Amino acid sequence: MRAKPDFSRLTRHWLLKLLSLVIGASLWYFVVGEDQVEMAVTVPIELHNLPAELVIANQYKKDIDVTVRGPRRLIQEVRQQHISRPVDLSKAEPGSMVIQNDSHSIRFPQGIAVQRLQPANITLLVDRLVEKEFPITAVTRGKPAAGYLFEEVVLNPAKIAVTGPQAYLARETALKTHQINLDGLHQSSQFQVHLNLSDALVKLIGETVVQANVVIREAMIRRTVPGIPINARGYGQEGMRIVPPTVTVEADIPELVAQETPEPAMLFRAVLSGELDLETGELVVMVNGISLPGHAPIVIRSFTPQKVRIVR
Repeated sequence: MRAKPDFSRLTRHWLLKLLSLVIGASLWYFVVGEDQVEMAVTVPIELHNLPAELVIANQYKKDIDVTVRGPRRLIQEVRQQHISRPVDLSKAEPGSMVIQNDSHSIRFPQGIAVQRLQPANITLLVDRLVEKEFPITAVTRGKPAAGYLFEEVVLNPAKIAVTGPQAYLARETALKTHQINLDGLHQSSQFQVHLNLSDALVKLIGETVVQANVVIREAMIRRTVPGIPINARGYGQEGMRIVPPTVTVEADIPELVAQETPEPAMLFRAVLSGELDLETGELVVMVNGISLPGHAPIVIRSFTPQKVRIVR
């Protein structure tokens, strides 16, 4: 006689089995059965452990465009998480490095699948970090006002130390200022001037300003001026005279003053100085240029005679 089937094992602990079935179905729904959606995310590239003596010398795309797919709930969580593409550069050496980007290089939560990513790789140019000192050259344009001359530009600082990639700095020899306008200047002036930098240097040191001290001097003209009368006040007596009574001066005179003075002898004063030489009857002559407010001083180069005689 055939034994009857024993269904007691199937019904034993039926409540636990039912609960397991419900939990499994729920998990299936959340992981598989939940709506699958796609989303585009931007993942930043983060460089780590670059040795202190090295530097990245090129511009590169600093993030990856990634399209991911997964359950809507997980996709929403991705939006709130900081997900990056880490790159370990602890073993980097000078030269070109190609970094491969794939689904394994970015850690997304389990259940999220990478569909597409771009770029698939990035190239890093690793260079040595060096310091180089550059002299600065002043660049000028235009001319000072009539009667004035440009002499020099004194820059402060006169040179700048720049730290950056060796290859970049090797291509640079000297730094220059933007043009300094001299038009119409009639006195020394001070300006704040930007340096005219290449894009590479701007990235290293930013927009840089130096102080430019522009030295302007008055144009001088050399003249020989005769007939300057000698003032004998304090030496002359009645019936006595000076021989010769005038001196001739060679001097540097401000050009504008020389042009505007019809009688150049008016610009000088000649006087007697010292004690009378009793043996020769001579006295020393002193000559000075008059004071010219707003102008450079007159410079006496020579004059004759340097001594005169007192005669009756």
